[in-house]
Amino acid sequence: MPGENPLLAGRAVSGGHDDSTAGLRSSRGSLPMRARKMAARALLAGTALVGAFSASAQAQQATISGMSVGTVEVIQFSIFFGVLGAALLSALLMIRERARTAAENVELRTRVAELDSAVQRSESLLNLRDQRIVIWSIDDKKPELVGALPVESGAPEERATFMAFGRWLMPRSAATLEKAILALREKGVPFDLLVETHGATPIEVQGRKTPTHAIVRFLSISESNRAQARLRLENSRLVGEQQALLGLLDALEAPFWLRDADGRLKWANDAYLKAVEADSMRVAVDEGREFLGAQSRETISQHHRSKPVFRQTLSTVVNGDRKMFSVTDVATPEGSAGIATDVSAIEAIREEYGRVVRSHSDTLDQVATAVAIFDAGQKLRFHNQAFQKLWQLDAGFLGSAPENALLLDRLRSEGKIPEQPEWRRWKEELLSAYRAVEPQEHLWHLPDGRTIRVIANPQPTGGVAWVFENLTERIDLESRYTTAVRVQGETLDNLAEGVVVFGPDGRVRLSNPAFATLWSLDADTLRQNVHIAAIRAQCDLYAEAGLWNGFVAAVTGFDERSDRHGQTELKNGTVLRYAVIHLPNGQVMMTFVDVTDSVNVERALKEKNDALQNADRIKNEFVQHVSYELRSPLTNIIGFTELLSLPGTGPLTGRQREYLEHIGSSSSVLLTIVNDILDLATVDAGIMQLEISEVPVGRTIAAAAELVADRMQEHAIRLDVQALEAPARLHADETRLRQILYNLLSNAVNYAPESSTVTLTCRQTGTGVEFAVHDDGPGMPPEVLDAVFKRFEPHINGGRRRGAGLGLSIVKSFVELHGGSVRIETGNGRGTTVVCLFPYTPSGLRAAAE
Repeated sequence: MPGENPLLAGRAVSGGHDDSTAGLRSSRGSLPMRARKMAARALLAGTALVGAFSASAQAQQATISGMSVGTVEVIQFSIFFGVLGAALLSALLMIRERARTAAENVELRTRVAELDSAVQRSESLLNLRDQRIVIWSIDDKKPELVGALPVESGAPEERATFMAFGRWLMPRSAATLEKAILALREKGVPFDLLVETHGATPIEVQGRKTPTHAIVRFLSISESNRAQARLRLENSRLVGEQQALLGLLDALEAPFWLRDADGRLKWANDAYLKAVEADSMRVAVDEGREFLGAQSRETISQHHRSKPVFRQTLSTVVNGDRKMFSVTDVATPEGSAGIATDVSAIEAIREEYGRVVRSHSDTLDQVATAVAIFDAGQKLRFHNQAFQKLWQLDAGFLGSAPENALLLDRLRSEGKIPEQPEWRRWKEELLSAYRAVEPQEHLWHLPDGRTIRVIANPQPTGGVAWVFENLTERIDLESRYTTAVRVQGETLDNLAEGVVVFGPDGRVRLSNPAFATLWSLDADTLRQNVHIAAIRAQCDLYAEAGLWNGFVAAVTGFDERSDRHGQTELKNGTVLRYAVIHLPNGQVMMTFVDVTDSVNVERALKEKNDALQNADRIKNEFVQHVSYELRSPLTNIIGFTELLSLPGTGPLTGRQREYLEHIGSSSSVLLTIVNDILDLATVDAGIMQLEISEVPVGRTIAAAAELVADRMQEHAIRLDVQALEAPARLHADETRLRQILYNLLSNAVNYAPESSTVTLTCRQTGTGVEFAVHDDGPGMPPEVLDAVFKRFEPHINGGRRRGAGLGLSIVKSFVELHGGSVRIETGNGRGTTVVCLFPYTPSGLRAAAE
């Protein structure tokens, strides 16, 4: 019984559960997750039931204490019922789940069968022999090919051959397809193309891209659509050819146009648009801008009524210039096409050629040399007036284009050419020039005593140009030239100037006795054609070292041919002035003149001038040295004079104070002179530095005027400052500018009459700033004006006192140091005006004046 062995009973229940589970696994492979959850719930329920029975048994045992049932039996009984209940519940749940799973299996089998059928249908459709599909996965693996194309399409079956499109497609189709596939795979650009195999079979190609694959589909076209496909291909080719043709026409520099059947403009190239000044094709067509004029178009229209092709040279205006165009226009029932080629240059060249020929003929008519041109048939085609005049032939005979042999026979019969012992052979030899390549030359001694040089020059066209040059005058000129050369030789032989002429090879061509005398050369050394090296060897004994090396280089060198002049002193004390002159014929002439006497006089004058300059330099050095030595004691004298004038030194009498004032003023004047001398010495030494800054012009004028105010007041002189046109500021050295104005005003006060006016003017000009100081003094005579800027040259000339003569020298030096200039305007009865011009930007930023 189950109550006696509960463990075995529980195993049996468990076994039943396992069998059902095993059957479920065999049908579906594994227990579903849902069944597992239901079994777990049943087990938990059984456990709870056992717990409840156990609690009930304990309660019953507690209540019924008189019974003989023990605790173990109660527990076994509870477990048995709990397990039994769980097994029943699990069995019920598993039976229900198994039924649901079986239904799902049936549904899934049905779905799988449907999918297998759909796959079989798709494979059947894909494997049809009218399409082939190439599939690229997104991971760039080897593409997959599905389906096949008919054999008659020309597409290969092999995978590698099929993917090499260039092997079975036309080159243009293969290139277009590969470009489209590349754009599809990289950018996802779909395409629909019509390609053509080598067998001229059209194939439609479609390209699409999905998120995971790129698919290219090749479709074979049916016979009904194949003709249409060929037409599409032919249309594509025609469109391409038309575009290429239109592109070529656009690139042409010749205007091209198309017209419809009514003669209206339909299309034109860029050259046409440019010629008619149209911005676009629409403007040219809408506005009907015509390249040719109305009369030219009417001429073309009338010609097309009888002939379809028109060729003629017409003129039209392009960009304001009338030009000639070679126009070709072809008419068809659908319209016409035309092109115009600019032949203005050709026409100009043709006209120029005609003018050149006429000019050539006119020129040959004017020359004195006789010229006759015969063609390849030895007939006379051209002759000038000199030819007719030379042989005295009538114009009618020459105009009949006679043959060369006939012309020679007529000249012989009239006795105008020399008689030859073998006339026939001589004439044949002369006429062999028509078969020659190089020109031939002959000398004819005419019966009348003239000598004629005859040149036969073969022409590229097969003819011969005959030139007849009269040498009679030339021979006479050569005789005269020989006489002139002899006269020239006699003249050179009697010149006191030595002359020698060397040829390009360095050999003597000509020399006179004076050259040999100056260089102590004998006749053998100066023989004809002696080389300059032999003359140099003799002349080096008397000349300074290297002199004749330069002469040899000038005669035989390849450097630039330039004339040269110089002076040298020989070892015997003779001074020669030489000249090396290159003659036009490539020869070199040297001339030598004895200038010893003039050089000695020049040396004496130079020595005297050097002595005067040294004396002037010593004077300046002495003055500078004395100035430096005087400055220190003068400073001390001025200082002690100022100390004696102070009240703290002690009381002074009126006479003593007057003497001190004279000592102070005289010392100040002397210190000013010393400072001026030092400034001039600094300028002469080139170490004067200018401190350029923006100088207030008004303040500087006022400061300079204040320095001379006492002297003006002493002589009742008034200062009139005119600075309305003056700039506010000036780039200059303020200290030196004030010193310049002070010296100008001091000089003016010295010469201005009592109770007069000194005028100081400052104005801005186009080149700079101008300061002018004018006084009404007696003016300067010309002899004083020439030396007014010289140092230590004082001139009273009506002045109140005699100065050191440095004021205007200081002014000139400082103004020029600024890059300016000084001028003096004076004259009898109109006073003196000193004008100083300063530039806007001082060029005196250099260290010192030059």
